Amino acid sequence: MDSVEQAAGEKRVRHILIEPLLRLGLGRPSTVTKAQFDVMVEEVCGKLAYMSDIKLDALKEEIAAHPAGPNKDRFWTGAKICDKAGEIDPPEDTGSPLLRAVFANPIGREAMAEGWAPELRFWLKKNRSWPGVFVVSQLRDQARENIRRLTLIEENMEAGRDVSDADLAFRARRRAAIAKCETIAQIAQGAGQ
Repeated sequence: MDSVEQAAGEKRVRHILIEPLLRLGLGRPSTVTKAQFDVMVEEVCGKLAYMSDIKLDALKEEIAAHPAGPNKDRFWTGAKICDKAGEIDPPEDTGSPLLRAVFANPIGREAMAEGWAPELRFWLKKNRSWPGVFVVSQLRDQARENIRRLTLIEENMEAGRDVSDADLAFRARRRAAIAKCETIAQIAQGAGQ
């Protein structure tokens, strides 16, 4: 998304999501000041600029139906809005700053070289924390069977042997997951991380 598209998307988020909720009377969360609320709204608009109008409407409907606060008259926090938006319309998977940082790090480069990058990516998306030595060891162990299976499938294909539909589907999923990791690693390298 270029800067023009980003600005237009932010404007749409404000128009379709934020302003209608304010008109309904939802106030800022009681844990934030007016200035913090304004910053939160800007952040939410920036993060959700990728969403389509219909998905923004769905998010608006859910927030309006389940407002926060003891009197059920408050906006959700920005984090909660973004989490729900991710469930309704997941953003393009080019990697969060954490994913990019890990894939730019020696851990990520090892994962790419050794074939366990999809497991690392999945773990990072689920846990949102830097993987320690123990986690890396577990991920390598978890990936071992998937790496072996992909290698065997590709060897069978090269040799002209029959490969089951299930194995072809596994190969396609695994190759797609590896390609996503490669994209994240390339973005990380390009960003100079």
